Amino acid sequence: MIEVHYFARYREALQCESERVEWQESFAQLNDLRAYLISRGGVWAEVLGERNLMCARNEELCMPDEPLVDGDQVAFFPTVTGG
Repeated sequence: MIEVHYFARYREALQCESERVEWQESFAQLNDLRAYLISRGGVWAEVLGERNLMCARNEELCMPDEPLVDGDQVAFFPTVTGG
């Protein structure tokens, strides 16, 4: 099982703070999980299809090609801009 958390405007757009996704052998990297979520279509494809989205694995920032294992915790959040 992968625990997935959504933050900031992603949480608002998806109307979902977190969920548990059943582990699949095809989830070799975080990007594979992301592609699975995008395949839901609609707002999922819009939000998680963003080019500059940020991600974390087990509470540490990572790149989308980060390896995944069953039991990991993943977070997706938008990049932060300031002025």
